[in-house]
Amino acid sequence: MQITKEIVSLMSAILIFLGSVIALISAIGIVKFQDVFLRSHASTKSSTLSVLLTMIGVLVYFTVNTGFFSVRLLLSLVFINLTSPVGMHLVARAAYRNGAYMYRKDDVPRQSTILLSQKEFNSPEELKSRAKLREQAREKLYYKEHENNKLED
Repeated sequence: MQITKEIVSLMSAILIFLGSVIALISAIGIVKFQDVFLRSHASTKSSTLSVLLTMIGVLVYFTVNTGFFSVRLLLSLVFINLTSPVGMHLVARAAYRNGAYMYRKDDVPRQSTILLSQKEFNSPEELKSRAKLREQAREKLYYKEHENNKLED
């Protein structure tokens, strides 16, 4: 029985260590990426996985070694994995609607560019004009709906 506890403790430690390594990779991604969309991807995908691995390791450790099963830990695991991607999706959606800067490969001439296909060559001026056109279309739609609501009242 003691050997089984030691093996499970080792597996729990490995899960917690993997969660820590993935959290470190997530932090590096947040610092290195250029725009809100890439940063949201780095922060959501890998940090959700790191929290999942860490909490599973803690849950398994305490269940086997102390005989204590934590429902709070299980619920926090479920809710973090449900709410984190949804929340970051809403942040990215709001950034897109506000015309946030989108990084393209040829914005900065470096060896470590990592985004989109080779066919997309947009200058910063084109990106700004596209964001301005999106904003104008949104304003037109908003004012049209606002006027329709006034007429109905």
